[in-house]
Amino acid sequence: MCAIASVSDNLNSPSPSSEIQILNINWFQKQPHGNDEVSLTMNITADLQSLFTWNTKQVFVFVAAEYATPKNALNQVSLWDAIIPAKEYAKFNLHTSNKYRFIDQGHNLRGKEFNLTLHWHVMPKTGKMFADKIVMSGYRLPEEYR
Repeated sequence: MCAIASVSDNLNSPSPSSEIQILNINWFQKQPHGNDEVSLTMNITADLQSLFTWNTKQVFVFVAAEYATPKNALNQVSLWDAIIPAKEYAKFNLHTSNKYRFIDQGHNLRGKEFNLTLHWHVMPKTGKMFADKIVMSGYRLPEEYR
């Protein structure tokens, strides 16, 4: 019965949408031990209702800043996350600062282009977990600290 339930989720074709606006860079500084740190105010709009089926227990969602440095092809820093317990909470417009610190181990963030990516993990009542993302590009940090 569990196998049939899990297979039936493959018939769902979700079409989630999201947009993230950076409203303000609250601060951009070099910490005393040399690491760059950024605080952002964002507007996160998302419609994840299509991820929910009768077999969905909850959806874990998070926003990550993703960028490249000479040392690493991909750096990911989680900025915000939430657990969406039901379909009625899966459409939202949130005005927030980053929940977690945006820090680079070094001084690589000045003038850096980066993506904001909305990741989600659909946790079913039965069957395997499903994950996907929406990548939003075109963001850039200032050249100078403030």
